[in-house]
Amino acid sequence: MKFQSSAAGLKFRRFSKYPFFLFLMLGSILLVVGTSYAAIPLITDDTGTQGKGKFQLELFGEYANDMQESVTNKDSALSATLTYGITEPVDIILSMPYQSLHSDDSGSKTSESGLSDLSIETKWRFYEKEGLSFALKPGFTIPTGDDKKDLGNGKVTYYLYCITSKEMNPWSFHLNLAYIRNENTEDDRKDIWHASFASTVDVMKNVKLAGDIGVESNPERSSSNPPAYILGGLIYLPRENFDIGLGLKSGLTKSEMDIAVRGGITWRF
Repeated sequence: MKFQSSAAGLKFRRFSKYPFFLFLMLGSILLVVGTSYAAIPLITDDTGTQGKGKFQLELFGEYANDMQESVTNKDSALSATLTYGITEPVDIILSMPYQSLHSDDSGSKTSESGLSDLSIETKWRFYEKEGLSFALKPGFTIPTGDDKKDLGNGKVTYYLYCITSKEMNPWSFHLNLAYIRNENTEDDRKDIWHASFASTVDVMKNVKLAGDIGVESNPERSSSNPPAYILGGLIYLPRENFDIGLGLKSGLTKSEMDIAVRGGITWRF
């Protein structure tokens, strides 16, 4: 499977269940105060835009580990995402990811690394009233990654995210529903459906608790097990326009990675 979820810029793989995340699932009904942004380490996006003429730069990284029978996968990814506000409710988003994939099958090791598929998106917040807002985020990927090394799809993919945000000071809630046309050079499913929910809440000055849960179609035609995840983390805001996020993600189904650490910084200017 080579399609990369746009909200994360990373692959969905196999995850196992951890009791600790049952607590984080409860925490995932909490969310951020004030104006919302697509906050690291969350996967689920929100309806927040930058405003006309303003920029946002995100530097993100993830390290994931998975064990399945005799095979161990250790994958890492880095991405840089630049967002520009065309108008007050409309953003354009450019993201370039880099991936490193390592697999150990009973001592037989393989390793691949390089640029993955570049993505270009637009977010349009078309409704906002009394803390409730709706946005559409269409996008597509350009096959800049080497599909023979499992670093890209080898074809242009496209998708549409429908985003809902509700601000209930001091909480907010975000819901994503998406369709992804997963064009690829392998015989993977081309029609992918995605649903996720995220939230954060202030727990002390300049610190937010974050939670995220989601599921999407399995791109492997031979599998009906959908990748599903749960995530918990913290967001620290040392300055008004600068965030630091760190989170831990676990899988709820066998088609997800076992465990992943996600983190990065967000700078708005």
